[in-house]
Amino acid sequence: MTIINKLATHLNRRDEERNIELAHELVNTNNLEGIKEVIQNLSNKDKKIQQDCIKVAYEIGEMKPELISEYALIFIDFLKSRNNRLVWGSMTALSTIALVSADMIMEHIETLFSAMKTGSVITMDKGVLTLAKLAAVNKQNNERIFPFLLSHLRTCRPKEIPQHTESTILAVTGDNKEELLSVLRKRENQLTTSQLKRIKKVYKVLED
Repeated sequence: MTIINKLATHLNRRDEERNIELAHELVNTNNLEGIKEVIQNLSNKDKKIQQDCIKVAYEIGEMKPELISEYALIFIDFLKSRNNRLVWGSMTALSTIALVSADMIMEHIETLFSAMKTGSVITMDKGVLTLAKLAAVNKQNNERIFPFLLSHLRTCRPKEIPQHTESTILAVTGDNKEELLSVLRKRENQLTTSQLKRIKKVYKVLED
């Protein structure tokens, strides 16, 4: 039985449960050939199969990122896709492998920036997380990425500030902490009570 036969679409399932189960099965059996087939079918002519496969791929990444890390360039290439599900799904996959494939992803960092500027809400959410993880790897990455994250926090919608700040703190160092705090304090008056509460929790984390 091929991997395609185990996808939700093939089984006439409208939920994602079967795809999640398949990801667990592939990880638990260390099925590298099966994972390779999942990645190959990201280019299937059937969009439903593409969408099932990207779901399986990033679920694998959440559990065991090294099993999909070699496919980083494929996920980066799909950031340019016209299929929005593949775009945000690929950014989600990249967020799971950012730490193990940092060097490879950094070579194409402009592609990530571009995808975030034009992408959906989920593309942006997962993009910020991916960038923060990359920036946490070393000083060189941080110097390249942190200004982009700060610029985003200066201009993003107020409702995005808490979540994106919580991701960004992964990249905070002694050298850039005050810059982040300055940006957040200037936006406090735009936040709701619950949003501000989350930001104050970030302040506490940074103080510790």
